[in-house]
Amino acid sequence: MSTPKSRWCWRRDLSEFRGLSERDRAGFLLVLEWFENFRARQGLEAGREAARAFWKSEVLRENCTREDWQLDQWSAAIQWYLRWLDACAEAGADHRSLPERMRAAVYSAGSRRGLARRTKQCYSAWAARYAVFAGGDREAMRVETASAFLTSVVDDEDCAYSTQKQALNALAFFFKHVCGVEEPVFQVKLRKTGTRVPVVLSKEETQRVFEKLEAPEGCHRLAARLQYGAGLRLTELVRLRVKDVDLGRGTVTIRQGKGDKDRVTVLPKSLREDLAKQVERAREIWRGDRDSGRAGVWIPGALARKFRRAAESFEWFWLFPARQISVDPDSGIARRHHLHGKVYSEAIKRAAFGAGIEKRVTSHALRHSFATHLLEGGTDLRTIQELLGHEDITTTEIYLHVAVGEHGLGVVSPLDVAA
Repeated sequence: MSTPKSRWCWRRDLSEFRGLSERDRAGFLLVLEWFENFRARQGLEAGREAARAFWKSEVLRENCTREDWQLDQWSAAIQWYLRWLDACAEAGADHRSLPERMRAAVYSAGSRRGLARRTKQCYSAWAARYAVFAGGDREAMRVETASAFLTSVVDDEDCAYSTQKQALNALAFFFKHVCGVEEPVFQVKLRKTGTRVPVVLSKEETQRVFEKLEAPEGCHRLAARLQYGAGLRLTELVRLRVKDVDLGRGTVTIRQGKGDKDRVTVLPKSLREDLAKQVERAREIWRGDRDSGRAGVWIPGALARKFRRAAESFEWFWLFPARQISVDPDSGIARRHHLHGKVYSEAIKRAAFGAGIEKRVTSHALRHSFATHLLEGGTDLRTIQELLGHEDITTTEIYLHVAVGEHGLGVVSPLDVAA
């Protein structure tokens, strides 16, 4: 990661700019810090597009009254910032902060190494946090600084063990593939955390959730029933393609699941008719996209090179396609994406609230309920492990702690005996 001798910084240049009064300078600093925080949250690059998005969603936000003098001052601040960016570009300078540069470097290295998009986002976010902790380029390049950062994550933040490993893996990736340190050794000891019991819904509660997922939620009800009936993870559900659902054999094939592994799980018989209708709805959307000349759906790199026309074929189309066209953040191509996981998850939460279920219900609770109800029904643990796609059966054994069977835990409370 290169370190220019003189790096441009808008905060420093603003403090030295002579064309502003101290009051205006303070107002400029306020709105530009606001803009930078918005840009960081949204993952937007500095520029006019980010400024327009900020102005529309933050400054002109509904139910917020702005004074004319505020709008004038904030507009002048944004214009000053954009002129400053133009000056940076003309001078060939890198205006990005250290967190931004480290985030971009890790994301770029992740793309070269073929990491999944979520992994690149996760690693780059940890790199940005580490940059803030390090405070400077030279400090960020030191393994000792990384060890101190990881120690603070373990000791001060009370994170889960999986989060600690995530931070460790992200910094190991940064030092190996960005800094060129082949085997970084961090002086940190991760802290094991206790096993947490998953949230499980009763069969009656799952039906109440499904009933609340009526129109206008679209395909959310069918998707929820399929997730529960087949034990799917959220990403596995939304990324299903038409070819992955075999209505004749009654199977659902998960492609490139967790750990980049394929598996086959059960397709509920009660959903076959509804899924057949969903396939036809997807076909109508697919035909509309083809008639409009839109780009085909996203396909993993190697397969896209091998099957060049597959993206436009119906069998590769999403089982639950999105209603609107969106821009692929990696390629910049406008195409049809699948049902957004966050939109679906929010629909599940609203349904659980509407059903009066006083538990922390997420979409993953449907997968937990699938496994627990199978175990309570007599299905052996090994079969459940295969259906869920767990690499180690000890992961599946967590459901032994929540399965209660038809007659509860099978233990009579001494209070009941006394009664």
